[in-house]
Parts: sequence; C-alpha cells; structure tokens
Amino acid sequence: MATETGTDAQRYRRYLNEEVDGLYIYQQLAEIEQEPQLKDVYHRLAETETRHLQLWQKQLQLAGADASTGRPSRRARFLMWVARKGGVDLVLPVIKAFENDATDMYAGDLIAEAEKLPEDEAAHARIFAALSRQRSGVQGSVIGRIENRHRALGGGNALRAAVLGANDGLVSNLALVAGFAGAAPGQGAIILAGVAGLLAGASSMALGEWISVTSSREAAEAQIAQEREELRLDPAAEEEELALIYQAKGLPRPEAERLAHLIISDSERALSTLAREELGIVPEELGSPMVAALVSFVLFSMGAIIPVIPFFFGGSFLAIGLSALFSSIGLFVVGAGITLLTGRNMVYGGVRQLVLGLLAAVGTYAIGAAIGGATGI
Repeated sequence: MATETGTDAQRYRRYLNEEVDGLYIYQQLAEIEQEPQLKDVYHRLAETETRHLQLWQKQLQLAGADASTGRPSRRARFLMWVARKGGVDLVLPVIKAFENDATDMYAGDLIAEAEKLPEDEAAHARIFAALSRQRSGVQGSVIGRIENRHRALGGGNALRAAVLGANDGLVSNLALVAGFAGAAPGQGAIILAGVAGLLAGASSMALGEWISVTSSREAAEAQIAQEREELRLDPAAEEEELALIYQAKGLPRPEAERLAHLIISDSERALSTLAREELGIVPEELGSPMVAALVSFVLFSMGAIIPVIPFFFGGSFLAIGLSALFSSIGLFVVGAGITLLTGRNMVYGGVRQLVLGLLAAVGTYAIGAAIGGATGI
C-alpha cells in the first residue's frame, strides 16, 4: 500500500507541475495581450488551470505528500520569453500541442476523468486552434474569396478525383503505350497493354479514392458523434467553450456569450457549428466515397484511352505520331484543368503538364526500343 501511495503521489506531483506551467502561461499571456477580449479569454483559462492545480494539491495532501507548487518549468518560462520578444502568435501552436498532450496525459486517470480534466484540456486545445487560425495574418475578405473558390471549384472530392484521375490515366498509359510501341511487338500487343493498363489503373485509382474518402468521412463522423455526445451530456460546457472561441475570434464577451447561447439552443445547429468551429469539419462537405470512386474510374479511363485510340486503326509510325498528338492535346487540357485546383496560370499549367508527360513518354519509348532491340521482340 505504501508503494502504491508513493506512486500516486509521484503522479499527482507530475500533474501539479504541468498545471503550474499552464497557469503561468495563461497568466503571462493575459499580461502580454493587448486586446481586451483575448485578455479575458486567457484569464478565464487561467481560472480553469487554478481549479486543476487545487485538485492535485488536495490529492497530494491526502497522500501525505508535499503539495507546494514551486516555480514554472524552464520550458514554460522560455516559451513566454519568446512570446514577449517575438509575439504571442509564435507560441500559439506550441501551446495547442501542450494542451493536446495534457488531454492524453489525463486519459484513463479516474480522478482526472471524474473532474472532467481531459475535456477541459481538449477544449483549451480547440480554443488555441481557433486563435491560431484567427491570428494567422490572413484578412477575412481574402479568406472569404479562397473559401468561395474552394467550394465552387476545388472543394468537392468529385472534382479533385476527376482532374487527378484523368491526369494519372493519361500520363501512366501514355508512358506504358510508348514503351510497348518502342519495343514494336505489334499492333495487338500494344492494344492489349493499353487496355490492360487502363483497367488496372482505373480500378486501382477508384479503390484508392474510395478508401481515402471513406476513411476521412468515418474519422470525421466519429469526431462529430463524440461532439454530439458531449453536447447531450453537458450543453453548458459546450456553450462556454463556443463562447470562448468566438471571443478569441474577436467578439466582445457579451456578444460571444449571446451568440453561443443562441446556437446551443438548437441541437442540430449547435452540432453543425461545433463541428465547424471546434473540429474544423464541415458536415455538409464530407463527400461521397462512391461518387469520388466512380468519377475517378471514369476519368482515369478517359485519360488512359487517349494514347491507345490510334492503335485500333493500325500499328505504324502514323499511329505512334497520332498517339503522341492526341496525348499532347490531352496533357495540355489536363494541365490547364489542374489550375482550377491550384490557382496557377492555365497556359503555364498546360505547358508544364505537356512537357512532363512527353518526357515520360520519350523515356519509356527509348527503354522499350532498347529492350526490343536486345531481345528481338
């Protein structure tokens, strides 16, 4: 029993030291911060850390151990030195990471979980994530333009899968067909290789896209389900956290609390808002795995068939030339289409894709010709 008590005391002491650091950091941030709304946020976070600190002091006293707090760690003091010299923005991501670590540290501890310490630390991490986004230096109007464009052009999984699928299909099958054409095994072998590459690549691309979107969607749904349960069990805590996030974004405290109360009063609206603000998830834009997979399969096939088409009508050098011509047009169009996702100049994107695709084709053609000459195919 004495050993167990000693082990508990060591754990409580470690927890206490972490809370001493947390309290010091929040108090220092409140002193450094010039904006009244954020200063108030840091003071309120410090109040939470004070409650945590007192909990572990009490546990140490019950275990008959020293419950004095001591100085903050060198890590915490250095972090606040950086904040004073370089600005608070530099340390916000680090503090968020600290809060995530604290959440993991308290997970499974019966006393901590009974007092909802993991939930508190996770809430703090989400608040600092919101602060990092808010103070990233990007103007709101710019964010709006980016977001609108993202939704209209590149936000959906279907469009991304379409453009990338067509690109992969065209480039990979062009290289494959060029390699076979270089070896000159005959019209039938080139067609067989092209069609086999099309089917294999399209199936692989579709399956990969389905797995990717499904995994992302399931992870997001699991987070949303957890948020739904937290909202059901303790709506007041979620309302307070949401108010802090809005206050961190610049709303005065009364307005932030009023808005949070209005949102929490409607459970579905509250869940959607919490998913956006706390988790960075937009439930309406999770995407359909089947749509992404189908679009990927079809567009990969459309891209992959382009270099094969001329060989259905012959296997001469004319077919090779037409395959290169059709593929060049396709490469330029796909490269220009990729700029819908990247925002680059369409001509630049098209020419870049054309050059890269043709270089790959020339390389595989040369390799195929060398192998064909060496083996006598």
